[in-house]
Amino acid sequence: MVTETVRAAVRRARAAQEEFATWSQQRVDDVVAAVGWQCYQEDTARELALLSERETGLGNSEHLCALQRRRVLGILRDMHGMRTAGVVEDLPELGLVKLAKPLGVIAAASPATAPAPGLICNALPILKTRNAAVFTPNPRAYRTAKRTVELMREALDAAGAPRDLMQCLEVTGRQAAVELMRAADHIVAVGGTGTVRRAYESGTPAIGAGEGNPTVIVDETADVADAAEKVAYGAGYNNGTSCSSESNVLVHSSVAERFRGELVRHGVHLCSEEETRRIRGVLWTEDGKLDRDLVGRPAAEIAERAEVALADPDKAIVLALTGTDPEHDDPVLREKIAPLVTLLTYDSFDHAVHLVQTLSDRCGRGHSCAIHTTRTDRVMRLAETITTCRVVVNQSTMTNTGSFASGVPFTTTLSSGSWGGTSVAGNITWRHFLNYTLISRPIPESLPDEQQIFGRFWGTAPQQHAAGTPEEGAPSRV
Repeated sequence: MVTETVRAAVRRARAAQEEFATWSQQRVDDVVAAVGWQCYQEDTARELALLSERETGLGNSEHLCALQRRRVLGILRDMHGMRTAGVVEDLPELGLVKLAKPLGVIAAASPATAPAPGLICNALPILKTRNAAVFTPNPRAYRTAKRTVELMREALDAAGAPRDLMQCLEVTGRQAAVELMRAADHIVAVGGTGTVRRAYESGTPAIGAGEGNPTVIVDETADVADAAEKVAYGAGYNNGTSCSSESNVLVHSSVAERFRGELVRHGVHLCSEEETRRIRGVLWTEDGKLDRDLVGRPAAEIAERAEVALADPDKAIVLALTGTDPEHDDPVLREKIAPLVTLLTYDSFDHAVHLVQTLSDRCGRGHSCAIHTTRTDRVMRLAETITTCRVVVNQSTMTNTGSFASGVPFTTTLSSGSWGGTSVAGNITWRHFLNYTLISRPIPESLPDEQQIFGRFWGTAPQQHAAGTPEEGAPSRV
């Protein structure tokens, strides 16, 4: 039953994509605009946000609505005017012409957190590049995913495009996801590490999202008030369910008290060591796993479960935990998927950089980190040292997925390079959904200058290297 359902969906998608692959850039762009507009409208975004919150229990519907509209607009802006059909590059001096072509049918796995924006923001670049998509949603967000795809199919129909360019599997679960991955031409895997691993094991070319949760440095030169506002915003947005929500903050000891005071001004409750212990006890199980019933829930609800008294529960958006020794592993220093942030102090910037790497190794190598500072040399020191794809400077790390106040491209998929076990280092955009055909014509021969190529080694006698020469009397291998 599962196998036939998957195969039937892929057959329909392949037939629709083969037709769509012949369309002109103008017709393709018209389809993208139609689907984008359907998903951008406030009524649509609000409907999906409310459905998502009710179904999954994760996040905040107001934040989900705003998130969807902002990402749709950002992705459409980034793709506007870009050529993805026909000739996309012509270099007569090299005799080269490049044509863009689609990948085919793309299997897209999506998570339970922000399911509607996740689907839509993969669908738009997939359509821009004349591909089709079959979505395999997290079972926890199935109804939201199905309704999201229904709305996109209505927009496709209105634009005169095949409805089957966008499909949601009627069955959920691991077996369906694995079979879809094997049957598709390409995979976009967004979700837990298990989903990403299965994508790469499927034998189908895949793009995966890396595990997240950034650590932030606030040094003694930072605008402390601004840094606190941005950390509070990012850690609390959509109840901390984004992989880009600030997770751990390293604050220079000389500004730590000021920073804590500013956090309180922005709705953060500072937990004592005892309150931190209680929250650890309810949010994480004995084996260190997050409690499914508390992830993505409001700060006040988590505090109530942990018997932590809040001065004003209605205004508390984030719980700031008291950090332990970061050299020793602790659940509060790992992934949270909740409106929590762990505070730690440091004295030496070099030690702070070391701790960022240590924490990154535990909860998301390659993903991202951030720094609030006025010193450009420290930004470069951090960027050159840490195995990360993104270093966010004087901003919330929520800008990882795109921002109208930065040059970062909008996306819903943050790949973390080989550091995080993914095939791409950077934000996944429409550029990753294309094949290319290169036409090569002859040009006048142009030989390079050998002296320039070989530099100081040009014209010197060959040197005998001891490592490559067997000692006298020693047996040699043939």
